[in-house]
Amino acid sequence: MTAIRPLDRSFFARDPRRVARELLGKVLVRLEKDGQPRGLRLTARIVEVEAYLGETDPAAHAAAGRTARNAVLFGPPGYAYVYFIYGNHYCLNVSCEPEGKAGGVLFRALEPLSGVEEMARVRSVTLHSPADLPKLTSGPGRLAEALSITRARDNGCDLTSSKGSLWIGEDGYRARGIRVTPRIGISKAAEKPLRYILAGNPFVSGPKTRFRS
Repeated sequence: MTAIRPLDRSFFARDPRRVARELLGKVLVRLEKDGQPRGLRLTARIVEVEAYLGETDPAAHAAAGRTARNAVLFGPPGYAYVYFIYGNHYCLNVSCEPEGKAGGVLFRALEPLSGVEEMARVRSVTLHSPADLPKLTSGPGRLAEALSITRARDNGCDLTSSKGSLWIGEDGYRARGIRVTPRIGISKAAEKPLRYILAGNPFVSGPKTRFRS
């Protein structure tokens, strides 16, 4: 398996739109302690994200200013911001922009690379064929559950450090066929083209049309 190298913090210290586009094709890594000396490593390629532009973006959690809940978005770049929504699932974001300026990227879909059986077990999904795989990580709630991401466990964790149990890296993969669409599942500023996808990837959630390069 190709080695995965953690992304530098400087990667995230930029406009969320640039970060979002360049996150496509990168790898999200989860290390689960399962009684083994090295633990169980789950990996998945990032195939769909959305950018949120901070206090100027009506749809962003930072729009109302800094609070105890969203403080991670105003802190250093490259940290996990996890929130609970609709009373039933968590959503993972990464903080962007230099410290003091809010911005973030929401992870909407992943393509599993390793640890598929564990993801299926955690999500209680029976895999009859490859066509069932998107049930694991297509959608922000699904991917968070598949990688056992919660606010209590992961909010504020450093996603640039491979010493942690959750981080983002690269393995040399180069994303092609990137498309941009309006964000989905929101009511404010829904027309903004801030959703980035790998076009044609079966793990992308929601509408797969209305895109542009």
